Amino acid sequence: MAQGRLRQFEQGWRWIATAGGLAALLTLAACANDDKQDAVAGTEHVCSSCHGMEGKSVSPTFPRLAGQQKDYLVVQLKAFRDHTRADPHAHTYMWGMAAALSDPTIEGLADYYSSQTPVPGQASNSPDVAAGKNIYDEGIPELGVPACGGCHGDQAQGGGTFPRLAGQHRPYIEGQLAAFSSNSRANEIMHENAKNLTPDTERQLAAFLATQ
Repeated sequence: MAQGRLRQFEQGWRWIATAGGLAALLTLAACANDDKQDAVAGTEHVCSSCHGMEGKSVSPTFPRLAGQQKDYLVVQLKAFRDHTRADPHAHTYMWGMAAALSDPTIEGLADYYSSQTPVPGQASNSPDVAAGKNIYDEGIPELGVPACGGCHGDQAQGGGTFPRLAGQHRPYIEGQLAAFSSNSRANEIMHENAKNLTPDTERQLAAFLATQ
């Protein structure tokens, strides 16, 4: 069942990536008339092709948006639109999708997704989870890696412009940590925090966060 839904979302994204799909998104955004409710009604079903209904993505390529912090969503959507977030996935998937979004449309989408119930984490007995929890709670002092909870919250719920990480897809978290580490996703604070992480510690953190 999950594989079938994954194929459906991926097929939907391929349609959106065509000229016809992008033209449809531009038309929907224009028809929103800068009204938040119209913006959500006009664009949420386009977003759902990748991010799932109500932002509950089933594909690890695309992050879950349900319950994400509103301020974070606003900042990221504007960064996609303005091409100031330039990691590979941003460039491939989001630059074109966000190009026509007005500020009120972005606010409406952020309102909608932040109000959805987050996807709960899935329990796991993997040793990576325990190791990741230790990194999240304590950091890795000898490598200059701080504890994550200071910004992202004790339950990885995030706050303000700091994103919710709890319940996110494990491969997505791994990929973003690697992007911060390499600075392909430019963020001064996260680059400093992640630059000394290894693939193993990135995997462990992601494993823990997926259970929350």
